[in-house]
Amino acid sequence: MTGMTFTVAEEPDQITQERGRKLFAGQSEFVKGVVAMSGLPPADRMEVCFAGRSNVGKSSLINALTGTKGLARASNTPGRTQEINYFTQGPDHYLVDLPGYGYANAPLAVVEKWQRLLKQYLSGRQTLRRAFVLIDARHGVKPVDDEIMSLLDSAAVTFQCVMTKIDKVKIKDKDAVLKQVQAALAKHPAAYPEIVLTSSEKGEGIPTLRSIITTLE
Repeated sequence: MTGMTFTVAEEPDQITQERGRKLFAGQSEFVKGVVAMSGLPPADRMEVCFAGRSNVGKSSLINALTGTKGLARASNTPGRTQEINYFTQGPDHYLVDLPGYGYANAPLAVVEKWQRLLKQYLSGRQTLRRAFVLIDARHGVKPVDDEIMSLLDSAAVTFQCVMTKIDKVKIKDKDAVLKQVQAALAKHPAAYPEIVLTSSEKGEGIPTLRSIITTLE
């Protein structure tokens, strides 16, 4: 146990929010899909990565952040994104979409290959400032989420929990799922002590997440 208290991230002040808006008003472009470490683009700018179980709403969140519909393609087949996808955000940032995990239908050899690449990326990318681990607010933290968090612990990469689809959770159920997530995060030393609640559909939490990314130098 880390003994850390996990709070919900508050809406940033206007100045920070404006910085976030400006960063994400810049152009977002798909750079490439990477299947091996040798294919990574030059480490010439800071980057943040997004990890999440298949169908957690990762593509929708990246599209909402960038305000670019269809930038990260949402797949109807969970786990179809088998590459590390790189996007530029303005001149100084990369947004990195990691392969969805928890893919029941993928052959074991494929899963092992993805996991190897993921480990190499997480422990070997000097410009990686933070990982955002997406948790579906309707389901809370599942064992497969714990696995990726442990991977981030061992790679000593600070990660922050982003709860998706918060608009789909009834108000009376919100506290219980939040407590479950807080308890799960408390077991991980690499977890950042603030949780971001988001809804890509309603835009909730998007300015907060933009601002957080802006403050990572």
